[in-house]
Amino acid sequence: MKLLKQLCEIPAPSGNEFRMKEFLLKYVQKERKKWKVKPEIYTGEDFQDCIILKFGKPRTAIFAHMDSIGFTVRYFNQLLPIGSPDAEMGTLLVGQDRHGPIECELEYDKDNHAFYKFGRQIERGTELTYSVNFRDSKNFIQSAYLDNRLGIYNALKVAETIQDGVIVFGCWEEHGGGSVPYLAKFIYEKWNIKQALISDITWISDGVEPGNGVAISMRDRNLPRRSYVNRIIAIADKRKIAYQLEIEGSGSSDGRELQTSPYPIDWCFIGAPEQSPHTPNEKVHKNDIKTMIALYECLMKDL
Repeated sequence: MKLLKQLCEIPAPSGNEFRMKEFLLKYVQKERKKWKVKPEIYTGEDFQDCIILKFGKPRTAIFAHMDSIGFTVRYFNQLLPIGSPDAEMGTLLVGQDRHGPIECELEYDKDNHAFYKFGRQIERGTELTYSVNFRDSKNFIQSAYLDNRLGIYNALKVAETIQDGVIVFGCWEEHGGGSVPYLAKFIYEKWNIKQALISDITWISDGVEPGNGVAISMRDRNLPRRSYVNRIIAIADKRKIAYQLEIEGSGSSDGRELQTSPYPIDWCFIGAPEQSPHTPNEKVHKNDIKTMIALYECLMKDL
């Protein structure tokens, strides 16, 4: 889990993903010579901080967002949320401004507005993220930012065996999205990609439990095309990979932007479920990570 730990420790709140982009580009350049197929890398100004990896003759794309939740320093000691962080009073936040490194405490007023407690004023616009405490036990991984460092980890592990496919590392997902429309346009018009898998992390619920396998989401706030989801379920059954079917009425992902795009791209959210989402103590069962990787490997061959 060394790679996953490295990913969790890289600060990349929505809108400021460049550190994650730089790490991934270095990692891919170093590791791709060991992979089954050496991918073409698409990055640069036309892609902002996003990355696309193209393997062979692709039919299916994996989408994994690089960003995380966090806070932006406003005026005085006020904080504005990036996405929807869910942390208790006293949570350690870290960052850096022109005056040096920052480790401060999160506070709330009686109206639940967020503030920081620190020995000096932090420059406005500075982004603060959770201090990462990565814990690796017999059955669980626990850390801040498993959402969506685990989705990235899954994509990188699957990249080792992909012969035909595309991996898309996108931005801004936690704070409303924005990169998927132009990324979808690129992969559809260049390679006629019509199938997508959303490599992201979902939540433990009354119907999805830790340790019982990766979650295949049949719906959240959005409705993927049922015939496509049925094909995925059939492949999981045929390959005898443990999974759980998720049915929810709220929550969203990069799949929403694909569904509302002008391109006929089917999508399905497939991810390990976690406890304590958007907190510094997100927790995922190792069996759910294992089955997530296994299912994606099969889907990239069979879809």
